[in-house]
Amino acid sequence: MRVLVTEVLGESGMAFLQEHTSVDVRTKLSHEELCAILPDYDALIVRSATKVNASLLESGKRLRVVARAGTGVDNIDVDAATRLGILVVNAPAGNSNAVAEHTIALILALARQLVPAADSLKAGRWEKNRLQGIEVRNKTLGLVGLGRIGRMVAAKAKGLEMRVVAFDPFVSPGGAASIGVELLTMDEVLQTADFISVHTPLTPATRGLIGERELAMIKPEAYLINAARGGLIDEKALREALDAGRLAGAALDVFEVEPVQDQALLAHENLVATPHLGGSTAEAQENIALEVARAVVDYLEGRFPPNPVNVPYVAPQEAEAMQPYIDLADRLGSFFIQWRTRISGPLELVFEGEVCEYDTRVLTAAFLAGLLRDATAEPVNIVNARHVASQAGLEVSEMALQRPDRTEGQITARMVNGPEPRDISGVLVNGKPHLAGLDGQRLDCVAQGHMIVDVHHDVPGIVGNLGQLLGSNGVNISFAQMGRARRGGEAIMILGIDDTPPADIIPQILELPHIRRAQVVELASLPGYDEL
Repeated sequence: MRVLVTEVLGESGMAFLQEHTSVDVRTKLSHEELCAILPDYDALIVRSATKVNASLLESGKRLRVVARAGTGVDNIDVDAATRLGILVVNAPAGNSNAVAEHTIALILALARQLVPAADSLKAGRWEKNRLQGIEVRNKTLGLVGLGRIGRMVAAKAKGLEMRVVAFDPFVSPGGAASIGVELLTMDEVLQTADFISVHTPLTPATRGLIGERELAMIKPEAYLINAARGGLIDEKALREALDAGRLAGAALDVFEVEPVQDQALLAHENLVATPHLGGSTAEAQENIALEVARAVVDYLEGRFPPNPVNVPYVAPQEAEAMQPYIDLADRLGSFFIQWRTRISGPLELVFEGEVCEYDTRVLTAAFLAGLLRDATAEPVNIVNARHVASQAGLEVSEMALQRPDRTEGQITARMVNGPEPRDISGVLVNGKPHLAGLDGQRLDCVAQGHMIVDVHHDVPGIVGNLGQLLGSNGVNISFAQMGRARRGGEAIMILGIDDTPPADIIPQILELPHIRRAQVVELASLPGYDEL
């Protein structure tokens, strides 16, 4: 596994990469130079300077993952990466505390006029009376966004005895109340707060979130802070509000264009400005480096990382529990398409038991990856499986069923059109993926390795005839599993075999009496099963 790092990465992250991969550091390369060498690498790690656009991604013929050593991914074409099946990961938690602390520092700097006081004193003036500040105790802090960093800022502000209110359309009042925050509308936050701090991602919907209209709602004695993303605040409107005295002051750590171009804004006496220092602590940089290094190695070694950007989010504490279900879903998809040979009609995935506690969209993506992996010349994986399915016109629906009589997790996929059952089910048994049902028949076998699957009439002699045929072809059976709906009716048999069978084995099987269908199914082997 080869990893390319194009910008300076913390020592802890580099040490982890060197322990698990072959890593090269190549800084200050041009776009053309990067395109020339990227085909040799499985992973790319960048910070903010490297622009990972579509043409660069397309040059990475074996590229599987791009990691941004930071929180945002503004410099990565995520849509192109998704289309190409390249996972994008970042490090959203590594600098969270640093940014939260910096936000509090900016609030205190505004409240106590620390920057003009320091500048005045260094210029030889003693302006103690003019530079009187205010205390933050009993003041109201309004948070626009109550995600990871917003919650940290809230906790630290409450330690300063501030009242904290917030606007976040994705947080329930109960969830906010559990951390001592009052949830309000956006307008109420702007009209109520003495300090307003923005903590949302930068998206088309949030660009210019605080503009002329919003600034007009803020109290003239209030302060505005942005240590999140440049572009959330309309800087021209902010400068006009400061010039007109409609705002007591502002503090910016991030800007629409960096390095910042608006010198008139920077020079304003009521603005505290820092050069994007929120996450710039020694501890944060080491945390970020180690976080992205672990995510890259996890994905390259077949584990699901905790902070994917272009697949449904899985919380870090859930990633380990989800990993075996992701593997199970992928195996079910691969088994199903090999058995059915084609998909006709819409697909429905049903999740039951403990798996419903998680975001099952990632399991649907894993099933589709197994289903479609061999259906196209382009690589298909958990990242782009939904995109490939959509492009192919495949309709997919999902359902989560919480049943009191089922605690263990089960994944079922079925084609919803047709007179007869066309489905597959799987569960985990001691952490191993097991096939639990196929086309309406109950089964139980480990979903791995080489298998021959058949549908036959339930009459005596089937197992003996098939065993004799396989023996004459040098095929050794490792296990046999059978299911039937009723005695003397249609039955399914799955035979585990040691190796890939001869190419002409299926025509020979179909010549045996009472066998209706037969297919070879090949799944990835599980460690230790080849020796059993």
